[in-house]
Amino acid sequence: MSAVLDFADVTVRRGQSTLLDRVSWTVEEDERWVILGPNGAGKTTLLQVASAQMHPTEGVAGILEEVLGTVDVFELKPRIGLTSAALAERIPRSERVHDVVVSASYGVVGRWREEYDDLDHDRATSLLRELGATHLVDRTFGTLSEGERKRVQIARALMADPELLLLDEPAAGLDLGGREDLVATLSVLAYDPDSPATVLVSHHVEEIPPGFSHALLLREGRVMAAGLLDDVLTEANLSATFGMPLVLSHEDGRWAARRRTRRR
Repeated sequence: MSAVLDFADVTVRRGQSTLLDRVSWTVEEDERWVILGPNGAGKTTLLQVASAQMHPTEGVAGILEEVLGTVDVFELKPRIGLTSAALAERIPRSERVHDVVVSASYGVVGRWREEYDDLDHDRATSLLRELGATHLVDRTFGTLSEGERKRVQIARALMADPELLLLDEPAAGLDLGGREDLVATLSVLAYDPDSPATVLVSHHVEEIPPGFSHALLLREGRVMAAGLLDDVLTEANLSATFGMPLVLSHEDGRWAARRRTRRR
């Protein structure tokens, strides 16, 4: 099985700051990963490298059997589905939801004069239906709730049938109901054998969808642990990653964490 991501000692520096410190990491095409860590751990930076938005300062970043620095990123990026707050900000608020999704066929944000065939329109419609967003098709992006926008962004990320799906904090800004709807949607994708390799960035173990198989824990740009979810997600690893004593629980396929309280 081919690795969709194969990082060897990937380091990213900006000025005097080291954002990623010798990260080695491999993602296979049938795996679903969650990246966890506190603010400033390097999670978004790692996803920027994985999405070919940023080149490492040192090390080798292999993406879809290509190496960053030796490949035209404009040919590589269409093979990667990405959702992020930065991308969402670029979507015109007046854009019709169907057009938000279908325009990903050309890798553009904001539909202009490009032409789409029936297959493109049918795929956009099918993805919105699969993500429970059919009723939004004629709405404009700016009128959607935050949870609805997340569903539309995921449909857009899947439009070009990517080989790798990257989700940067998709539950950020959602209320409890919105988060639970999103987790359920991502769980369906995770269990689908036809879904691409998926990497989800989050701060919270509660946002890990059932069906995710692996975890990578980051702190100060360094990998604290990486591997099978059940092996990596322990109280000791999570406490070391977040710098506080944590109690971890796992019930009905869902995880939860809280600070350990001292007994008097």
